[in-house]
Amino acid sequence: MKIAFHTLGCKVNQYETEAMKEQFAAAGHQIVGEENFADAYVINTCTVTNLADRKSRQYIRKMKKVNPDSIVAVTGCYAQISPDEVSKIEGVNIVAGTGEKQNLLQYIEGYLLEEETQCHVKAYEELDKYQSSGIITSMESRTRAYIKIQEGCNRFCSYCIIPYARGKVRSRDLAEIAEEARGLIAKGFKELILTGINTALYGEDLGYGGIEPLIAELNALPGDFRIRLSSLEPTVINAQYVKSLLKYEKLCPHLHLSIQSGADHVLGLMNRRYDRSFYLDIVRVLKGFDPLYGITTDIIVGFPGETEEDFADSLRVIDEVGFCKVHIFKYSPRKGTKAAALAGQIAGEVKNSRSKALIEKAAEDARRFFALCKDAQRRVLFEEISEDGLLTGYTDNYIKVYVPGESEMLNQFYNVRLLKEYKDGMKGEIVYG
Repeated sequence: MKIAFHTLGCKVNQYETEAMKEQFAAAGHQIVGEENFADAYVINTCTVTNLADRKSRQYIRKMKKVNPDSIVAVTGCYAQISPDEVSKIEGVNIVAGTGEKQNLLQYIEGYLLEEETQCHVKAYEELDKYQSSGIITSMESRTRAYIKIQEGCNRFCSYCIIPYARGKVRSRDLAEIAEEARGLIAKGFKELILTGINTALYGEDLGYGGIEPLIAELNALPGDFRIRLSSLEPTVINAQYVKSLLKYEKLCPHLHLSIQSGADHVLGLMNRRYDRSFYLDIVRVLKGFDPLYGITTDIIVGFPGETEEDFADSLRVIDEVGFCKVHIFKYSPRKGTKAAALAGQIAGEVKNSRSKALIEKAAEDARRFFALCKDAQRRVLFEEISEDGLLTGYTDNYIKVYVPGESEMLNQFYNVRLLKEYKDGMKGEIVYG
């Protein structure tokens, strides 16, 4: 049977799709591209925003059109949160929630025998044990591999539906993660990206006291590779905790540390459980370790109740931190969250103007960071060749670098001197010797 997959949303979904592909391939099925004619299509959905729901519906309909007689199986967060809605979409044969992805193979093979519409969704309370999908051995990327370490979240930020879609905090067995890492390193992957719904919560349910024991285990593995954390939440970690991670030489000096707002008033409305000062304490530790430490973040603009003064605080925090990249999101109410019912919803034109100002401020900040990095030498892992024929890859502190070179240099580490801002990153030259 030919199976095609389409993935929407986060890095965790990307990892889980790879796990499903390997499971189907091991059972003798042929994996084909999503634009190809297939006997079954699996859509791994996202529900973080209403727009994500709409995109999920569009892809469900699109893939059914490629082969009207195909089996369409919808899984992921949208399927978990709105199973009845998904079931009513014309052409959907199987709905499987986030706790059922590892069972999709048997559901699809079972449908071939009975041809009865199926819906398999566990309640939030039942999403309480880590369901292993086994060891993955590959990724579409030749250089960077995601490793899922954790599932679920118990923070319940007021704007976020994901805890309800993913369930309780549960961590993957450390030994299984290490085994997967060893296999990926042996296959030639040079960067391992640790990902989860809230990676900072790893080990909370296992008595590890945090993610450090896992970092220590992976850091001790032999081989020329590096480790990158997809994110850590300041709702969970503090400055002292971050300081304990800085001694691991294979851990990249880059952290996605999501702030969401620079205003204490808005952070309280968001139920983020920290304030601006707490966040800046973490930043000071990171920058004290390496002044060129790469910090990326997310900021939501136009949150209900955000005043002009609050917005000004978000503008100021960009200057105070010195981010290398800021992702700006305009707030949109998400049904089922507390924030959707808050008073003081912000008008669309105000969100647009504030978003534009934040984007401009973030671009200025990135240029300042690039200027600070000028003439510095950083280790770069080359991943692909750009349209203008240059090798591209990322420094350890997460700057995209463009360097003249040959294809034989892909998936290799090189020391690079950073020269000047270029496109969405910097141009550089390789330093030999």
